Amino acid sequence: MTELLQLTVGKLLEEVASKQGDRDAVVYHQEGVRYSYTEFEKVCRQAARGFMNLGIEKGDHIAIWATNKPEWLISQFSTGKMGGVLVTVNTNYRASELFYLLEQSDSSTLILMEKFKDHSYIDTLYEIVPELKTSKPGKLHSEKLPKLKNIIVLGDKKYPGTFSWDELMAGSASVSEELLGVRMESLHFDDVINMQYTSGTTGFPKGVMLTHSNIVNNGFNIAACMELSSEDRMCIPVPFFHCFGCVLGTMACVTVGATMVPVVEFNPKTVLQTVQEEKCTALHGVPTMFIAELNSEDFESYDLRTLRTGIMAGSNCPIEVMKNVVEKMGAREITIAYGQTEASPVITQTRTDDPIELRVSSVGRALPNVEVKIVEPGSNRELPRGHQGELCTRGYQVMKGYYKNEEATREAIDSEGWLHTGDLAVMDENGYCKITGRLKDMIIRGGEKIYPREIEEFLYQHPSVLDVQVIGVPDKKYGEEVMAWIIPKEGTKLSQEDIRSFCEGEISRHKIPRYIEFTDQYPMTASGKIQKYKLKEQSIDLLTEKTN
Repeated sequence: MTELLQLTVGKLLEEVASKQGDRDAVVYHQEGVRYSYTEFEKVCRQAARGFMNLGIEKGDHIAIWATNKPEWLISQFSTGKMGGVLVTVNTNYRASELFYLLEQSDSSTLILMEKFKDHSYIDTLYEIVPELKTSKPGKLHSEKLPKLKNIIVLGDKKYPGTFSWDELMAGSASVSEELLGVRMESLHFDDVINMQYTSGTTGFPKGVMLTHSNIVNNGFNIAACMELSSEDRMCIPVPFFHCFGCVLGTMACVTVGATMVPVVEFNPKTVLQTVQEEKCTALHGVPTMFIAELNSEDFESYDLRTLRTGIMAGSNCPIEVMKNVVEKMGAREITIAYGQTEASPVITQTRTDDPIELRVSSVGRALPNVEVKIVEPGSNRELPRGHQGELCTRGYQVMKGYYKNEEATREAIDSEGWLHTGDLAVMDENGYCKITGRLKDMIIRGGEKIYPREIEEFLYQHPSVLDVQVIGVPDKKYGEEVMAWIIPKEGTKLSQEDIRSFCEGEISRHKIPRYIEFTDQYPMTASGKIQKYKLKEQSIDLLTEKTN
């Protein structure tokens, strides 16, 4: 057991800046933005005073709807200083989803950029709160969102009823450093400081309440597993609105004084160029990101020799992809992490000195100060090592609960403090876990339990398969049947018969997909998680069409 850090997010940055002041804290390669730790601490203090000038109190909710812009990063650490709870908003949200989040979270302030791709965030906001067009900045009175008062826009253009980011920063002059100091001293490391909405892979989002202690200690332990230090430079292309970006990425870096090198919007070439030009030693990503990078047409032309470590997480990590990241990208100490938002998020992680066979076949072992057990699904009965069951976890990293949803909190966290993940896993005698599927993903065909992950891992071995997702679809005779959705590698031709022949004699007959479809993309969340429930809905519609 290691000693837990008893620090708020704001105090953490202050301490690191006092020790690592001259080192690079933040580098945006394409945007030409660079802050040393001293400069970053200073700008975060200024933003914190700006928020206080708007009348935002400790515990008030500040939503942010933007890509990985510098202002997002500043907002994360400045709210950590003045005690506003940062509510992260999925960049893919549309009007109804944004309205739901703002209403459910009781946000008093919204920070947003002007648009994302072809989606105007400003137009969407005016659609939700038409009163904004005739309001004075900071004086919004919305009939549908009565708690929402302040709108802060990231951009040069001025919009009715809103503050610009520059105005927020200028307003800091009205709040003294002494007042900020008093506010910082009033914060406690067990206070909620961050709210993340579950990404909706299985239904309606819930607001996960995370404390300073949750995310600071999780970040610190993640960094330890990667052997991250102030010498490291981490490329962060995963979205900040997700725990992967703002805990495994930014928070892990700050806990050890490493350099954050964010990418504003994911693009495989931008990532490769950033790693090369900024000599990054660490790279994060979900499997689909690494697949895209490895398959960039000019991949071989990039110099990635500085890469050492990083994390692949967020969804099932195909063994072949992991091997290619180690061998072709040179990230020989890359780790696999497993967790969920409700656990801040990392529960288990491989270590840099684990043999490659272990790193490609497991999601590692529990982080320090974290308990993990495997129980019989639907009960608390712990199962012996080597038996499949539901993975449960307990420790400092478990969320405070779901915001305004005590019933869902009780369903997730039992009376003894164990968080039930809903994930099926097997733990070996050394504590290493293998995720075998989700309870809700399990297919029952004629009484036989089938775990999609097993079939996916097998099909990944086919030389022409780039990605594969296996789901269960309704069947009159067997209850459920197996269906595989496959993305072929570019330039290859695959048929249903090719796949079936590949399976014959290699996996049990009842596991061979009855239905095989080819596609070029999956329905996904903005953080790169594949939405299997949507894939299932599409599959049922497709099969219904074919049988009619």
